Amino acid sequence: MEQRVLKTLEYEKIVALLMEKATSIYGREKAEALLPFLRIEEVRSAQQATSEAVTALRLKGSVPLGGIRDIRAPIQRARLNAMLAPMELLDIAGTIGAGRRLRHFLLDLCENEPLPMLQFQAERIEGLREMETEIRRCIDDDGAVVDSASPELRQVRQEIRQLEARVREKLDQMTRSSSYQKMLMENIVTIRGDRFVIPVKQEYRHVFGGIVHDQSASGATLFIEPEAVVTMNNKLRELRLREEREVERILYTLTELVAQSVEELKENIDALAELDFMFAKAQLAGAMKAVCPKLNDRGYLRLKKARHPLIPHNAVVPVDVELGGAYSAIVVTGPNTGGKTVSLKTVGLLSIMAMAGLHIPAEEESEVTVFSSVFADIGDEQSIEQSLSTFSSHMKNIIHILASMDERSLVLFDELGAGTDPTEGAALAMSIIDHVIQRGARLIATTHYSELKAYAYDRPGVINASVEFDVETLRPTYRLLIGVPGRSNAFAIAKRLGLPEEIIEIAKGSISEEDNQVESMIASLERNRKTAEAERETAEELRREAERLRQQLEEERARFAEEKNKRLEEAEEEARIAVQLAKEEAEAVIRELRSMMKEGVEIKEHRLIEAKKRLGSAVMELEKEKVKKPAKAVRATQVKVGDEVMVTSFGQKGTVLEKVGGDEFLVQIGIMKMKVKRDDMNVLNSIKAPQQAVEYTAVKRSKGTAKLDLDLRGYNVEDGIREIDQFLDEALLAGFHSVSIIHGHGTGMLRKGVHEYLRQHRNVKSFRLGGQGEGGVGATIVELR
Repeated sequence: MEQRVLKTLEYEKIVALLMEKATSIYGREKAEALLPFLRIEEVRSAQQATSEAVTALRLKGSVPLGGIRDIRAPIQRARLNAMLAPMELLDIAGTIGAGRRLRHFLLDLCENEPLPMLQFQAERIEGLREMETEIRRCIDDDGAVVDSASPELRQVRQEIRQLEARVREKLDQMTRSSSYQKMLMENIVTIRGDRFVIPVKQEYRHVFGGIVHDQSASGATLFIEPEAVVTMNNKLRELRLREEREVERILYTLTELVAQSVEELKENIDALAELDFMFAKAQLAGAMKAVCPKLNDRGYLRLKKARHPLIPHNAVVPVDVELGGAYSAIVVTGPNTGGKTVSLKTVGLLSIMAMAGLHIPAEEESEVTVFSSVFADIGDEQSIEQSLSTFSSHMKNIIHILASMDERSLVLFDELGAGTDPTEGAALAMSIIDHVIQRGARLIATTHYSELKAYAYDRPGVINASVEFDVETLRPTYRLLIGVPGRSNAFAIAKRLGLPEEIIEIAKGSISEEDNQVESMIASLERNRKTAEAERETAEELRREAERLRQQLEEERARFAEEKNKRLEEAEEEARIAVQLAKEEAEAVIRELRSMMKEGVEIKEHRLIEAKKRLGSAVMELEKEKVKKPAKAVRATQVKVGDEVMVTSFGQKGTVLEKVGGDEFLVQIGIMKMKVKRDDMNVLNSIKAPQQAVEYTAVKRSKGTAKLDLDLRGYNVEDGIREIDQFLDEALLAGFHSVSIIHGHGTGMLRKGVHEYLRQHRNVKSFRLGGQGEGGVGATIVELR
């Protein structure tokens, strides 16, 4: 396929849309390299891959493709025995885990649904669980090698911490000493070049001895390592060098582990790339509302309600085209700006998309053929540098097409024969069309020469077509009408614009009898078509009326269910009040017991927590029963801010926070916020009037009230841990199973301190960094026991 033709038909824009749907660099690279296949077996295989991915998305809503990283360079370096960095090893572990999750997901799906291509790619993925486990055992989520990576590392780091504590204690004694305080600029211990130092006034430097490591900008403050701690700092330096050597040894060991599985990792990458590419094609098909076309190699093309994929859905006018059956050439006539060129490009672009394995935006039962090549002469391609006129430029391109085409080619000519004398141009156009037909190629040509109307009417294998023009509004409708030649509409337009009737009659008298007969024939065809369309619209109205009655029946059924639920609510409310009173009484007892504990009476805390959980569970069960009641759903077009909605793809309820543009809304689902399309939601409880978007932000814990979020931004590690301790106690008492701790990005020290504390907390089951919509690496999601 010639690159110039792909550019003319704007195929590269389709490729760009496809690349946006891929989630990994592997999928984007495969999308960028996608070209049409020329053998029907290859096209069938590519279309089947897209169809299987579409089926998977239809059944599951989404596919776990996250976490795939570009690890080609690291595994190549591992093969050369070059030590990998911790983050590179984490990327490898993450990609292994992502591949294993995707494998299990697809194989589970394939147990109930025959998807052979997806199953084949999933089975190519190696689990490599031992490698992933070892990497994650040695390296934490921040890319740091953990103490438990080896006994030697644990020991040396313990010695470092102990020695650091001794150095700090020694320096703290000096800063607290009354004899030294007047000599210090500040009573603090700081670090310069991995050495512990204190800020000493310039005039007292001789008192401390030791080593000067830095000074302030003004020179008034010297950062001195006192002689009393020089030896200990030297020892610290030796221990840190031991730590570095041990970390390097661990990283080399992990690198060797990766090097042993390079081939398996490369196979995983190839399978993940293919799967990401398949699901990118499926996502694009969903966005375009595209279907899988039937395929043939007979040169037969039939497009039903085909839409140009680059024109917005609300603006595009569908076209119906059939070619290669009763006729092998279509001659489209009609005025400029009527949509002839768009129809031409639609046929060419959809043919190429289908040959590339992409679904096409058309209705079911559309059928395409696998062409050996597609040629297009569209637009003004004159070359100023070559001093070629518009006609010469078109003719040069046409000559190339006639020399290159064969019986399996599709040829698209826009304004054939234009740019020269009308009589000669029309004759040349008819001759070119005859030549293409004789060669057996398929042809669609646009023109405004009236001579070609009669030519297409008399010539076997050729059919007229036109783009509709509304004389009442003096505007084109952009509809393609097969079998109806275009009318000039000049007299009708002139009359509508107010040209005197006598002038129009004189002009009509100048037209030959043959031309008048042709115009009368065209007018008769248009009347017959409009009659048929009116009957079709009547049938469609009847169908809509039947749909309206069905919807009315559904609403009546929903009202009946609502009335039944109201009766149930009365009894349910009584039970809820009883449980609430018991809960309040229990809370009063718990407060009293806590007071007793403060006074010295020993009471086990876990018993209080378990009692509180049992009470909370009783209330939650009632609330779950309420959720099971059928809620009246309204059309997604009525979504407003504040509505309670059911997100179809996740099967979860949420609240609409704000409209983010187009058909997308920001929806709060539990503790997560995510963008959801309008057609992926059903409204359960709609607000009566528009409300402003509610601000959902993390708030700091207020005493006596359990919250799902704790905001630690601005805290140091020690204060933050105290806050976490009390926050987790309150969360456990409230019966929460999952909470969020917001620590921000910063230097990472607060996050690291939070994670170290959570690892040791007896009531923490697990924790992880936030995902998309959960705060990312600035937040930690904690699962409680």
